[in-house]
Amino acid sequence: MKNYSITVISFIILLIFTALLSLSLGRFAIPIEQVWKILILQGGDEIQQNVIFNLRLPRVIAAILIGASMAIAGTTFQGVFRNPLVSPGMLGVSSGACIGAALAIIWSWNIWGIQIAAFIGGIFAVTLTLAVPQIMKKDSAIILVLAGVIVSGFMGACMGLITYMADPETQLADIVYWQLGSLTKSNYTNLLYLSPIIIISGVALFAMRWHINLLSLGEQEAKLIGVNIKLERNIMIACSTLLTASSVCLSGTIGWIGLIIPHLARMFIGDNNLQTLPIAALIGSIFLLVIDTLARNLYVQEIPLGILTGLIGAPFFAWILIRQKVVD
Repeated sequence: MKNYSITVISFIILLIFTALLSLSLGRFAIPIEQVWKILILQGGDEIQQNVIFNLRLPRVIAAILIGASMAIAGTTFQGVFRNPLVSPGMLGVSSGACIGAALAIIWSWNIWGIQIAAFIGGIFAVTLTLAVPQIMKKDSAIILVLAGVIVSGFMGACMGLITYMADPETQLADIVYWQLGSLTKSNYTNLLYLSPIIIISGVALFAMRWHINLLSLGEQEAKLIGVNIKLERNIMIACSTLLTASSVCLSGTIGWIGLIIPHLARMFIGDNNLQTLPIAALIGSIFLLVIDTLARNLYVQEIPLGILTGLIGAPFFAWILIRQKVVD
């Protein structure tokens, strides 16, 4: 427990430093010590304050929330389904949210309409996935995973069709934004409406950490000790879906976070979800902060987050698999 506390404190300190660094770096660089003075309202001119409070701080808050959300959802899914290769998008929520956003863009809705459509699209996709086991009358994790693959594949095809039909001059760029992910449209209003959903869902999963451990034992073992598998699994899926859908509403689709961060957390702390979930949330926040900072500073134009997470995440995940001897 002492080592765990030290690990948590270390990651919290690293998160604070990364956030300050992200606020500091950009086209208009501001020294970290000046950033700190601005945050505590004891320094900085009007331009610096505007850059920090109106441009960078909403992105930093969004990155922290989204990174933690995707990591928590990924850790939960991997525990519930006893599969280290599943991610938050497994049940179709990400692809469904993208379709909702793309349709809203095609119909020329405003940003609020697009975000609402994205949220509804994500929930609708997961509802379809959950309906498949009910239709088959087979309540098992394997059937649910396969249903997610089917729905995700169908949603991907629909997304390709919508992208093909989009006006390349007025609509295509916005659709690509949702497909590749970015925090450029993050603002306090978005955060005000979506952060309560993220916080409530995250707190609910934190409260159920021990139950994730029980479901990780397997369905038969969990039944023997009195766990209501269907109810608890559905609650965890619902909370994870809300986390993922809310995140996609803020940033579009950002891959790999929910897949690799749980593995990284387990490398630090082990398989006990009582400890893994908080560590995963902290690492996820730090990871997305770093990615967003790189996206803003590596090139003249901002690089989509999904590209960077893929370039970094794919080889990193391969290294994790090799390290854990999952790959022969």
